[in-house]
Amino acid sequence: MLPLNPTTSQFLTLTQELILGMDPAVRMPNREFRELPVRDGRALRAGDRGLVVLGSDFAASRHLRVGGALELAAGRTFQVVGVLDKTLTAPDRFAIVPLDDARDLWLRRDPLLVQVFAGGAGGLGRGDLNTGAAVAWADGVDPDALARRIQAEVPGLNVTIPGELSRLLRESTAFFSALLFGIGALGLVIGGLSLSNTVTAAVFERIRDFGIKRALGATDLQLLREVLGEALVVSLSGGVAGVGLALAIGLVVDARVIRQGQQLFLFSPRLLVFAVAFSAILGVLAAAYATLRIARLSPADAIRRGA
Repeated sequence: MLPLNPTTSQFLTLTQELILGMDPAVRMPNREFRELPVRDGRALRAGDRGLVVLGSDFAASRHLRVGGALELAAGRTFQVVGVLDKTLTAPDRFAIVPLDDARDLWLRRDPLLVQVFAGGAGGLGRGDLNTGAAVAWADGVDPDALARRIQAEVPGLNVTIPGELSRLLRESTAFFSALLFGIGALGLVIGGLSLSNTVTAAVFERIRDFGIKRALGATDLQLLREVLGEALVVSLSGGVAGVGLALAIGLVVDARVIRQGQQLFLFSPRLLVFAVAFSAILGVLAAAYATLRIARLSPADAIRRGA
């Protein structure tokens, strides 16, 4: 195995139970998280035993909080000391225990493992149970080059090349991402056209009123300012109502599927602001177009058409 150092952390994964054993004395930073973000409680510390930190989805699906108890493999019970914040990555579905506890859980799964590893048969010790090592790289270092160097210099390792893994993930999710993007774009176009048509129709229905106001001395700028103000209020109200409805539906659906440790919807602040701004811009443009069309008519024509 790789030796422990400030940028290398050994771990043991019991994939069927989503249990990850980590050495809490060794930090494992990456570009997104200098350390795993803890929402409630605390992270594991050196010397901890019988304690567990849960990912957000893992905790939600089992209704666990700080201070609760979690029974893992072989009937061992661990006290929950922390719950991670949402990372939208694999740790959301993990239960993280100290490395020594993970070794104990692994040995209890099979009596043969106890004889081989715990007894030191064949020169093997408990440390040889570790199934992997996560390596972080410093700023400016090419991760692919570092991974290939480890692969060449340390025999007996299966090394994952970050660039190749990223490419495989992009290829596997490309169709689904394109489908979601198409659905979102179609929804924006349909909603935008409906909003524009509503605002335009509302302006043209008042063509007689605008003709009378122009005959009484109202300027085109005054009419435009009045219509734009009303269109902005209507568009913003519709946009906020639509975003609120989408949030409510998303929260209800997520509340049901979170029991399986999943999350279907992610509403980022940038996305919500874009949706509201998009509706407001379309409403203002539609109102401006209709007002300019009316302004090209004489007051008499506008009154006559409105009648």
